[in-house]
Amino acid sequence: MGHWLHRNIVEPGKLPLLLALTAFVLTFLITRCVTRLIRAGKGPFGNISTGGVHIHHVVPGVVLSIVGGFGAVASERHGVGAALFAVVFGIGAGLVLDEFALILHLDDVYWSEEGRKSVEVVVLTAALVGLVLAGFSPFGVDDVSQGEAQDRGGVISSVVVNFLFAMGVLLKGKARMAIFSVIVPLVGLVGVIRLARPGSFWARRFYGRRPRARARAMLRAYRHDKRWAGPRRTFQDLIGGKPDPVRPLEP
Repeated sequence: MGHWLHRNIVEPGKLPLLLALTAFVLTFLITRCVTRLIRAGKGPFGNISTGGVHIHHVVPGVVLSIVGGFGAVASERHGVGAALFAVVFGIGAGLVLDEFALILHLDDVYWSEEGRKSVEVVVLTAALVGLVLAGFSPFGVDDVSQGEAQDRGGVISSVVVNFLFAMGVLLKGKARMAIFSVIVPLVGLVGVIRLARPGSFWARRFYGRRPRARARAMLRAYRHDKRWAGPRRTFQDLIGGKPDPVRPLEP
């Protein structure tokens, strides 16, 4: 195990990335545990307020992200400083993305239905960083051979083609798949071949006069959402806690 870690993580200079990812995931999990205890009124924890203003944990998260980011840039790749600042950045990023929904909506939606976006973004970020840590590079540049790497035209062509795949998937309304296709180009190829999501730019542009394609796209989207909506919500509730029930509007 130690030999594998040194050969695949330490020597390529990926130790700071591993430390940042570990700190990021642990910070998110610990933060969610603390906020759930506060919500339940258990334990010694409580919200932090000063002058009547509730201080969200995104605030120290931004500060730590800035300190860790600039510190990592100024440090050597294999030095102790880079590892330390990577941990600081991972902690800050975990605090920030735990309140991603607050930043997106500019409202305290932490325990609302909209707050599920934070959990989704954290899981997506951890998965992407994990893929990079495993050896994948954006737009498949790592798949280029040494001879092709010396040919700038070949590298540029590979990046452009993979970028177009990612954009095609995004235009088809598949944002998650588009993000993963940046790291794993094969995902982009699959997304481009498959039908677009109803309501996407691709569907509005190319399915307007094709009722059969439009009907197939709607049916496939319905079946996909019906199959995965429940497990996805259960997973999000397990990690981040169940959101507050929606209160009916007063007449």
